Amino acid sequence: MTAYHNDIAAVDALHQSYTDIKNEISKVVIGQDEAVKAVLISIFSNGHCLLVGVPGLAKTLLVQTVADVLDLQFNRIQFTPDLMPGDIIGAEILGEDRNFKFIKGPVFSNIVLADEINRTPPKTQAALLEAMQEKAVTAAGFKHILPKPFFVLATQNPIEQEGTYPLPEAQLDRFMFNIQLTYPSFADEMTIVRNSTGGETVNLRKLINADQIQYFQQLIRTIPVTDNVLEYAVKLTGKTRPGSPLATTEINQYVNWGAGPRASQFLILGAKCHAAISGKYSPDIEDVQAVAEAILRHRIVRNYRAEAEGLSIEKIIKNLL
Repeated sequence: MTAYHNDIAAVDALHQSYTDIKNEISKVVIGQDEAVKAVLISIFSNGHCLLVGVPGLAKTLLVQTVADVLDLQFNRIQFTPDLMPGDIIGAEILGEDRNFKFIKGPVFSNIVLADEINRTPPKTQAALLEAMQEKAVTAAGFKHILPKPFFVLATQNPIEQEGTYPLPEAQLDRFMFNIQLTYPSFADEMTIVRNSTGGETVNLRKLINADQIQYFQQLIRTIPVTDNVLEYAVKLTGKTRPGSPLATTEINQYVNWGAGPRASQFLILGAKCHAAISGKYSPDIEDVQAVAEAILRHRIVRNYRAEAEGLSIEKIIKNLL
């Protein structure tokens, strides 16, 4: 791995790496630039992502492409109602030598795509969420450390709610970002159809590796933050809590529950990473605002009044900014 003279040179390298990675991914994933950006920010910030979108918006392709370009091991788990925790984390089996040995499950990978995480019962969801939090799994009383870096990207389909098990707020809080995928523009869809129905194949370059990613994850944490940016992030989180001194009239009227301290931590980490990939050496308030919606979206719970009046979470967050 390249040794950098100082942190400034390292941030410059991260900025260049991000630009190269984004350009490489765009050869395959068309028109999802903001989603790609959010996924890369969460990887460099050592967080996890929840991707929400209707079928066919390249959620799986996006994750596979990111894994290829970052030269990381990738596994996909299709969540179903009959999936058991052992199907994810692995299980103890009796070997030929009459001794039990642990067979690792698909969670032992750098990037894990948890496809339709809300289709599996809470017991199985909890097994994955424990792995996300602890970066390890426990089987038969023994702790097994997951590979580094470890990143979970879970998808949810917002249309079908029959036979699903929605993630509780406490478990949603473990995800750094909630990324909403939208339909591509007409021009982007033309490009998608042209590229995907032709005979050409795209060979992606592997631009960085696991060691470099871990180095950049540590670098992000060392980036300095001024007190006014720190104060802004903490106040922004405080404003989302109804009944608190910082809460606005709109929050008190339309929100049942606000964001916890983890939101403040992710706002600062996300702002640091957003600044670094933008070529800046320290985040400002604009960097906090750039990541705020995806971080706060799944941490604010609207009340019935907000739903009846058609006030979306995104609108509430925009008014706070």
